[in-house]
Amino acid sequence: MANSIKRVAKSAPEALNHLWQEGFFRAWRKKGAMDDHLAKRGNHFSAPELGMALVRARFLTRKGGHGNYEYIQAPFRSRRKTAPREREGIGL
Repeated sequence: MANSIKRVAKSAPEALNHLWQEGFFRAWRKKGAMDDHLAKRGNHFSAPELGMALVRARFLTRKGGHGNYEYIQAPFRSRRKTAPREREGIGL
């Protein structure tokens, strides 16, 4: 069994981070698939706990409607902070 399968997370955000690191979100995934995958490694989070972690995960993009969301890894965004004038669209 792969070492990554044995990783038990202490929180839902940590569990999502493990899945992301392993490439789980390279394709669109529904919450049910995440629940199943996490259960295989001993992680059992409540629906509200996992739902809140999904909403707050900045590395994921969501599509769909209420109760039918799918998630995929977000496109890479630079962490470079823009100057206030750049944010406002004002040239220097």
